[in-house]
Amino acid sequence: MDSHRIIQVEEKVPFRLLVPLSIQHMFAMFGASVLVPFVFGINPAIVLFMNGVGTLLFIGVTKGKAPAYLGSSFAFLAPAGIVISRFGYEYALGGFVAVGFCGCILAFVIYKFGSKWIDVVLPPAAMGPVVALIGLELSGSAADTAGLLAETVDPKNLTVFLVTLGVAVFGSILFRGFLSVIPILIAVIAGYAAAIGCGIVDFEEVAQASIFALPNFSAPKFNAEAIMIILPVILVITSEHIGHQVVTSKIVGRDLLKDPGLHRSLFGDNFSTMLSGLIGSVPTTTYGENIGVMAVTRVYSVRVIAGAAILSIICSFIGKLSALINTIPGPVIGGISFLLYGMIGTSGLRILVDSKVDYGNSRNLALTSVIFVTGLSGIALKIGSIEMTGMVLACVVGMMLSLVFYVLDYFKLTNEN
Repeated sequence: MDSHRIIQVEEKVPFRLLVPLSIQHMFAMFGASVLVPFVFGINPAIVLFMNGVGTLLFIGVTKGKAPAYLGSSFAFLAPAGIVISRFGYEYALGGFVAVGFCGCILAFVIYKFGSKWIDVVLPPAAMGPVVALIGLELSGSAADTAGLLAETVDPKNLTVFLVTLGVAVFGSILFRGFLSVIPILIAVIAGYAAAIGCGIVDFEEVAQASIFALPNFSAPKFNAEAIMIILPVILVITSEHIGHQVVTSKIVGRDLLKDPGLHRSLFGDNFSTMLSGLIGSVPTTTYGENIGVMAVTRVYSVRVIAGAAILSIICSFIGKLSALINTIPGPVIGGISFLLYGMIGTSGLRILVDSKVDYGNSRNLALTSVIFVTGLSGIALKIGSIEMTGMVLACVVGMMLSLVFYVLDYFKLTNEN
């Protein structure tokens, strides 16, 4: 195949290329995607299963016109963590179902009325800090997982942490070609090797695991307070989804917001999240890592992405693989989280930069400032049995403040009119 040739969305790919290209896509999402179930304390097999199923559903809903791989969403980590600590994982699943269901309704609203109203509810000056808070809230969790907050830090943990973080950081700026797309996966492998060398990996679970095993399916439970803690994430993931579709449109040279339409892609994304919650998996989202693979390889065929999804489903039934993934120690996960959570925070700042938010404008300055302080101050708002704090409360405050500014603008009461 000509290395400079572009393979478009609907094109078929020869089998000899389909397999390695599909494996490449699965590897691209693997490192970051399986990190989410580690944070939630669940078996990654169910996540690999749902990522594959969700991707196939997404391809079907978008009529095979929007190339995207659905991986684990990081946007839910902070609010779901709160719910898990208070109520248990089953109630977080109920929140995932609720968000997915509301997202499907939102897709219908966008089909009828368009998406410009999202900028009114959560403009860039509000969206940027809200997204940044997703990562900033979790920074302490990354350090704790790595064992760096212990009273006495174990030198072995520190060594593994530094190896993992070092490979992730320097790999992201030094690796070239396909390796530049999977520095997270390479860092996990390097950190795991260091952990084996330090003697902190126990293979007993792998030895006892069966070769094949069913993913651990579980049912959700529903609680109004748990749902309200998680629900505000819907605006964050909607904006993230729109951003991914815009970027993918530029890569493939087609306007995916028009054909197959934002309503279709958003519905596919949220329907997958709803189904994930119903069977015990984590929310899904279109994955930036896989968008990067398409940009590097210039292969946009949905058949390749479908192949990666099928491989992910197959891997979810390999019991030895799931057991091996479960042996990855905390310092490795902490090292990766250290970078990834920071990158989530930085992606929020990038929204501000890309949108060219003018901080000479008092409204933008006030909006961003109030959201950051609300999210980081530790304050909580309790309404009955429902308590909102951190990014969730900041998102709600940002929405309310944005709507107030919009009303003041409408009646020309601001000093800018």
